[in-house]
Amino acid sequence: MRKLKLWIIPAVFFLVCCALNLAGCLTDGSLEKTVKPALMPLLCVTTMACLLGSGAVPGKKAAFLLAAQLFGFAGDTMLMGKGFAFFAGGIGFFLVGHIFYMCLFGGISWKGLRPWQWIAGIAGAIAAAAVLALMIGVNGVMLAPMGIYALALMMLIFSGLCGVLRIGGATWWIIFCGALLFTFSDSLIAVRHFGTLSPFMDGFGVMSTYLLAQSLLAIGGVRLCKKD
Repeated sequence: MRKLKLWIIPAVFFLVCCALNLAGCLTDGSLEKTVKPALMPLLCVTTMACLLGSGAVPGKKAAFLLAAQLFGFAGDTMLMGKGFAFFAGGIGFFLVGHIFYMCLFGGISWKGLRPWQWIAGIAGAIAAAAVLALMIGVNGVMLAPMGIYALALMMLIFSGLCGVLRIGGATWWIIFCGALLFTFSDSLIAVRHFGTLSPFMDGFGVMSTYLLAQSLLAIGGVRLCKKD
Protein backbone atom coordinates (compact mmCIF):
# COMPACT_ATOMS: atom_id res chain seq x y z
CA MET A 1 0.00 0.00 0.00
CA ARG A 2 1.36 3.38 -0.97
CA LYS A 3 1.98 5.77 1.88
CA LEU A 4 -0.39 8.74 1.90
CA LYS A 5 1.36 11.99 1.18
CA LEU A 6 -0.14 14.24 3.84
CA TRP A 7 0.86 17.44 2.04
CA ILE A 8 -1.82 16.67 -0.56
CA ILE A 9 -4.60 17.46 1.95
CA PRO A 10 -3.64 21.11 2.67
CA ALA A 11 -2.60 21.49 -0.97
CA VAL A 12 -6.12 20.59 -2.12
CA PHE A 13 -7.64 23.08 0.32
CA PHE A 14 -5.16 25.71 -0.92
CA LEU A 15 -6.09 25.10 -4.57
CA VAL A 16 -9.80 25.21 -3.78
CA CYS A 17 -9.36 28.51 -1.94
CA CYS A 18 -7.33 29.85 -4.87
CA ALA A 19 -10.17 28.98 -7.24
CA LEU A 20 -12.74 30.59 -4.94
CA ASN A 21 -10.57 33.68 -4.54
CA LEU A 22 -10.17 34.14 -8.28
CA ALA A 23 -13.88 33.54 -8.82
CA GLY A 24 -14.55 36.22 -6.22
CA CYS A 25 -12.32 38.64 -8.12
CA LEU A 26 -14.64 38.31 -11.10
CA THR A 27 -17.83 38.93 -9.08
CA ASP A 28 -18.61 41.43 -6.34
CA GLY A 29 -15.36 40.87 -4.42
CA SER A 30 -16.93 39.72 -1.15
CA LEU A 31 -15.94 36.09 -1.75
CA GLU A 32 -12.40 37.17 -2.60
CA LYS A 33 -12.04 39.03 0.70
CA THR A 34 -13.53 36.13 2.65
CA VAL A 35 -11.13 33.54 1.24
CA LYS A 36 -7.96 35.64 0.93
CA PRO A 37 -6.81 35.42 4.61
CA ALA A 38 -6.72 31.61 4.38
CA LEU A 39 -4.47 31.41 1.31
CA MET A 40 -0.98 31.91 2.73
CA PRO A 41 -1.60 29.94 5.98
CA LEU A 42 -2.70 26.99 3.83
CA LEU A 43 0.42 27.37 1.68
CA CYS A 44 2.53 27.44 4.87
CA VAL A 45 0.91 24.23 6.12
CA THR A 46 1.43 22.60 2.71
CA THR A 47 5.08 23.66 2.72
CA MET A 48 5.72 22.28 6.19
CA ALA A 49 3.90 19.04 5.36
CA CYS A 50 6.04 18.62 2.23
CA LEU A 51 9.23 19.10 4.23
CA LEU A 52 8.24 16.78 7.06
CA GLY A 53 6.87 14.18 4.68
CA SER A 54 10.13 14.07 2.76
CA GLY A 55 12.11 13.39 5.91
CA ALA A 56 13.93 16.72 5.66
CA VAL A 57 14.85 18.26 9.00
CA PRO A 58 13.50 21.85 9.05
CA GLY A 59 16.50 24.16 9.38
CA LYS A 60 17.47 27.72 8.54
CA LYS A 61 16.34 27.44 4.92
CA ALA A 62 12.90 26.21 5.92
CA ALA A 63 12.65 28.98 8.53
CA PHE A 64 13.38 31.61 5.86
CA LEU A 65 10.78 30.12 3.53
CA LEU A 66 8.04 29.90 6.15
CA ALA A 67 8.82 33.39 7.46
CA ALA A 68 8.49 34.82 3.95
CA GLN A 69 5.11 33.15 3.56
CA LEU A 70 3.87 34.37 6.94
CA PHE A 71 4.85 37.93 6.12
CA GLY A 72 3.00 37.45 2.84
CA PHE A 73 -0.07 36.56 4.90
CA ALA A 74 0.39 39.74 6.95
CA GLY A 75 0.75 41.77 3.75
CA ASP A 76 -2.39 40.21 2.27
CA THR A 77 -4.35 41.06 5.40
CA MET A 78 -3.17 44.68 5.50
CA LEU A 79 -3.87 45.29 1.81
CA MET A 80 -7.49 44.27 2.35
CA GLY A 81 -7.97 47.56 4.19
CA LYS A 82 -8.52 50.88 2.49
CA GLY A 83 -6.37 53.96 2.84
CA PHE A 84 -2.71 54.90 2.85
CA ALA A 85 -1.90 53.30 6.22
CA PHE A 86 -3.11 49.88 5.09
CA PHE A 87 -1.29 50.20 1.75
CA ALA A 88 1.98 51.23 3.43
CA GLY A 89 1.66 48.49 6.06
CA GLY A 90 0.98 45.83 3.45
CA ILE A 91 3.94 46.89 1.34
CA GLY A 92 6.12 46.92 4.46
CA PHE A 93 5.19 43.35 5.38
CA PHE A 94 5.82 42.18 1.84
CA LEU A 95 9.20 43.93 1.85
CA VAL A 96 10.24 41.91 4.92
CA GLY A 97 8.95 38.78 3.19
CA HIS A 98 11.11 39.51 0.15
CA ILE A 99 14.14 39.91 2.41
CA PHE A 100 13.52 36.42 3.83
CA TYR A 101 13.19 35.05 0.29
CA MET A 102 16.50 36.70 -0.60
CA CYS A 103 18.15 35.19 2.48
CA LEU A 104 17.03 31.77 1.27
CA PHE A 105 17.64 32.03 -2.47
CA GLY A 106 20.42 34.60 -2.57
CA GLY A 107 22.19 32.89 0.30
CA ILE A 108 22.77 30.01 -2.12
CA SER A 109 22.99 31.57 -5.57
CA TRP A 110 25.16 34.54 -4.55
CA LYS A 111 27.92 32.45 -2.98
CA GLY A 112 31.23 33.05 -4.72
CA LEU A 113 30.13 36.06 -6.77
CA ARG A 114 33.06 38.16 -7.93
CA PRO A 115 33.14 41.90 -7.14
CA TRP A 116 32.35 42.91 -10.72
CA GLN A 117 29.35 40.55 -10.71
CA TRP A 118 28.04 42.17 -7.52
CA ILE A 119 28.54 45.63 -9.01
CA ALA A 120 26.79 44.69 -12.26
CA GLY A 121 23.92 42.98 -10.45
CA ILE A 122 23.27 45.76 -7.94
CA ALA A 123 23.65 48.51 -10.56
CA GLY A 124 21.24 46.69 -12.86
CA ALA A 125 18.77 46.18 -10.00
CA ILE A 126 18.89 49.88 -9.05
CA ALA A 127 18.39 50.96 -12.65
CA ALA A 128 15.51 48.53 -13.17
CA ALA A 129 13.87 49.59 -9.88
CA ALA A 130 14.10 53.28 -10.83
CA VAL A 131 12.61 52.65 -14.27
CA LEU A 132 9.81 50.54 -12.77
CA ALA A 133 8.90 53.15 -10.15
CA LEU A 134 8.87 55.94 -12.73
CA MET A 135 6.86 53.93 -15.27
CA ILE A 136 4.20 53.19 -12.66
CA GLY A 137 3.95 56.90 -11.91
CA VAL A 138 5.15 56.95 -8.32
CA ASN A 139 6.01 60.46 -7.14
CA GLY A 140 6.25 62.68 -4.11
CA VAL A 141 6.95 61.24 -0.67
CA MET A 142 6.28 57.68 -1.88
CA LEU A 143 9.03 57.72 -4.51
CA ALA A 144 11.81 56.72 -2.09
CA PRO A 145 9.98 53.90 -0.21
CA MET A 146 8.50 52.48 -3.39
CA GLY A 147 11.93 52.69 -4.99
CA ILE A 148 13.35 50.64 -2.10
CA TYR A 149 10.55 48.10 -2.48
CA ALA A 150 11.16 47.87 -6.22
CA LEU A 151 14.87 47.37 -5.51
CA ALA A 152 14.03 44.42 -3.23
CA LEU A 153 12.00 42.87 -6.04
CA MET A 154 14.86 43.35 -8.50
CA MET A 155 17.32 41.76 -6.07
CA LEU A 156 14.93 38.82 -5.68
CA ILE A 157 14.95 38.44 -9.46
CA PHE A 158 18.75 38.75 -9.38
CA SER A 159 18.99 35.91 -6.86
CA GLY A 160 16.89 33.67 -9.11
CA LEU A 161 18.83 34.68 -12.23
CA CYS A 162 22.14 33.90 -10.52
CA GLY A 163 20.77 30.47 -9.64
CA VAL A 164 19.75 29.85 -13.25
CA LEU A 165 23.09 30.99 -14.70
CA ARG A 166 25.49 29.70 -12.04
CA ILE A 167 23.81 26.54 -10.73
CA GLY A 168 21.18 25.59 -13.28
CA GLY A 169 18.39 23.07 -13.05
CA ALA A 170 14.59 23.19 -12.95
CA THR A 171 14.51 24.41 -9.34
CA TRP A 172 16.17 27.71 -10.16
CA TRP A 173 14.00 28.28 -13.23
CA ILE A 174 10.95 27.80 -10.99
CA ILE A 175 12.33 30.35 -8.50
CA PHE A 176 13.26 32.82 -11.24
CA CYS A 177 9.78 32.64 -12.83
CA GLY A 178 8.21 33.06 -9.38
CA ALA A 179 10.24 36.21 -8.76
CA LEU A 180 9.25 37.64 -12.16
CA LEU A 181 5.56 36.95 -11.53
CA PHE A 182 5.76 38.46 -8.04
CA THR A 183 7.21 41.64 -9.55
CA PHE A 184 4.46 41.76 -12.18
CA SER A 185 1.73 41.27 -9.58
CA ASP A 186 3.17 43.94 -7.26
CA SER A 187 3.50 46.31 -10.20
CA LEU A 188 -0.23 45.93 -10.84
CA ILE A 189 -0.93 46.73 -7.18
CA ALA A 190 1.20 49.86 -7.44
CA VAL A 191 -0.55 50.94 -10.64
CA ARG A 192 -3.89 50.38 -8.91
CA HIS A 193 -2.82 52.67 -6.07
CA PHE A 194 -1.14 55.38 -8.14
CA GLY A 195 -3.08 55.11 -11.38
CA THR A 196 -5.96 53.21 -12.94
CA LEU A 197 -6.51 49.63 -14.03
CA SER A 198 -9.28 47.80 -15.80
CA PRO A 199 -11.50 45.78 -13.41
CA PHE A 200 -10.08 42.53 -14.83
CA MET A 201 -6.43 43.41 -14.17
CA ASP A 202 -7.28 45.16 -10.91
CA GLY A 203 -8.48 42.01 -9.19
CA PHE A 204 -8.08 38.83 -11.20
CA GLY A 205 -4.79 39.87 -12.79
CA VAL A 206 -3.18 40.77 -9.45
CA MET A 207 -4.30 37.67 -7.56
CA SER A 208 -3.73 35.12 -10.34
CA THR A 209 -0.11 36.19 -10.86
CA TYR A 210 0.45 36.60 -7.11
CA LEU A 211 -0.84 33.13 -6.23
CA LEU A 212 1.18 31.53 -9.00
CA ALA A 213 4.28 33.44 -7.87
CA GLN A 214 3.93 32.37 -4.24
CA SER A 215 3.30 28.78 -5.32
CA LEU A 216 6.40 28.70 -7.54
CA LEU A 217 8.58 30.21 -4.81
CA ALA A 218 7.21 27.64 -2.35
CA ILE A 219 7.96 24.77 -4.73
CA GLY A 220 11.45 26.07 -5.41
CA GLY A 221 12.10 26.67 -1.72
CA VAL A 222 10.95 23.17 -0.75
CA ARG A 223 13.17 21.63 -3.42
CA LEU A 224 16.16 23.55 -2.05
CA CYS A 225 15.38 22.52 1.53
CA LYS A 226 15.13 18.86 0.55
CA LYS A 227 18.70 18.99 -0.76
CA ASP A 228 20.09 19.61 2.75
